[in-house]
Amino acid sequence: MSNDSRHLSHLNSAGEAHMVDVGDKALTQRIAIASGRIHMQAETLNMIAEGTHAKGDVLAVARIAGIMAAKKTAELVPLCHPLALTHVSVELSPDHTNHWVSCQARTETRDQTGVEMEALTAVQIALLTIYDMCKAVDRGMQIDAVRLLEKSGGRSGHWTADGQP
Repeated sequence: MSNDSRHLSHLNSAGEAHMVDVGDKALTQRIAIASGRIHMQAETLNMIAEGTHAKGDVLAVARIAGIMAAKKTAELVPLCHPLALTHVSVELSPDHTNHWVSCQARTETRDQTGVEMEALTAVQIALLTIYDMCKAVDRGMQIDAVRLLEKSGGRSGHWTADGQP
């Protein structure tokens, strides 16, 4: 991978922020997978998993919020290119041993730039939705470990985070 700042930076030759020109890049299939988790009290996790929250199915609402957020990433992240996503999935998994809900998002497009920001945004908004729906019963929830796990497509090819298969 190149460290050429002319191609990897959102700074123009004058040092000003700008949207990177991807006009010369080829259209390729691009995929990104991101993950994160939200820690909570055991009672909060039980309420979510059992579907007894007064606000309804927390995981279903969080999943939809994550998908919607991925589609709106260019409106949320300055200088991010708007992309036509071909697929978004958001999976939420309660872990009763560790008292958390893990989230994994997969985003796909056939475009000139990657979908890493969309996957990361989907994870963060899904987890924030869980926080928002459950904050009245557990204000001490903590979101962490949000990171890119894998990306493929484009000039830089395939990349996998350390420790991933």
